[in-house]
Amino acid sequence: MAYQGLFKPKNPQKYVGDPNNIVYRSSWECKVMSWLDKTPEILTWASEELIVPYISPVDNRQHRYFPDFIVRIKTKEGKLKTMMLEVKPKYQTEMPKPKKRITESYKNEIKTYAVNKAKWKAAEEFCLDRGWEFRILTEEHLGIN
Repeated sequence: MAYQGLFKPKNPQKYVGDPNNIVYRSSWECKVMSWLDKTPEILTWASEELIVPYISPVDNRQHRYFPDFIVRIKTKEGKLKTMMLEVKPKYQTEMPKPKKRITESYKNEIKTYAVNKAKWKAAEEFCLDRGWEFRILTEEHLGIN
C-alpha cells in the first residue's frame, strides 16, 4: 500500500479545502478519492482537513488524529448525511493474534492497534456529538483482494 501522490479532482467544486493539494497516502485512498469525486450523491468531501483530539494509550498524552475523509452525502431519501471515513487494511482493525515470541514487530502491531482503537473511539464520540456517522473502510469494502 506504499503508493502516494497528488489527486487531481474532475469536480474541484466538491472538495472542501485546496483542490490543488489533495494528497493520498495509499492506492486505496486514491481509489476512495476518485469515487468521492465522481459520485453525484457526494455533495462535498475533504481529506485530512479535520482534527480529532485523542489520548494515546502508548504515552497517555493527547494527540491529533486527522481522519482520512469527511463526506457530505445526499441519501436516496433526499436527506443530508455527514460521514467521517477512515481507510485501513483489515489486519490493522483487528487485535493481533498472540505469538509464541514477542518480537519488536509484534510489539509495534500491538501499539498500532491500540492507538488506532483510541483514535476511532475519539472519532466515534466526535461524530456522535454532531449527528455524523463514522466508518472504517477496508479492502473488503473497496473490492480489493
